[in-house]
Amino acid sequence: MSDTLAAPASHAIEVKHSRFLAQAAPVESPADALAFLGEIARTPATHHCWAWRIGGDYRSSDDGEPAGTAGRPILAAIDGQGFDRVMVVVTRWYGGVNLGAGGLVRAYGGAAAECLRTASRLPLVDWRELDIRAGFDDTGPVHAALAAHGAQRLSEAFDADGLHLRVRLPADRVDALAVQLRDATRNRARIGDNG
Repeated sequence: MSDTLAAPASHAIEVKHSRFLAQAAPVESPADALAFLGEIARTPATHHCWAWRIGGDYRSSDDGEPAGTAGRPILAAIDGQGFDRVMVVVTRWYGGVNLGAGGLVRAYGGAAAECLRTASRLPLVDWRELDIRAGFDDTGPVHAALAAHGAQRLSEAFDADGLHLRVRLPADRVDALAVQLRDATRNRARIGDNG
């Protein structure tokens, strides 16, 4: 399982008079990533190179630097640090000395990697939502099982048949919750999975 950023992060370095500022943010969609880029790109600079990863989707840009010297190293830093749902923009202010392809790869990738290495991490959790129905007599055991497995109650209602709950919990706890509900209610509680 990978992590995302707990909060935006940044890291600055200087290489042969060129300044590099890596800025990273958690993102949920490509639109979020491009909005973050739009905010940063307002700052006058020589280049705003970037990369983002959201699950299996990713994009990167060298923004005028030689092909493969900026966007791909930034993406490699995201992957190398084990991040997902992250956008990193590395802004360069040219200092008058050409760095060459290897120097650019090291500068862009290094700034991005150090930014992410020192950032606050937030584990990504795969959440599932479930509908649970139980009789009035099983309300106590159902609530106890939900608490034991860290389930969040999204809605709770009673009708003529008893309790109807909609809950959210980490996907890796669904099976254990189902077993506990089965055992605690003698298989009277019913679970419906809603992804």
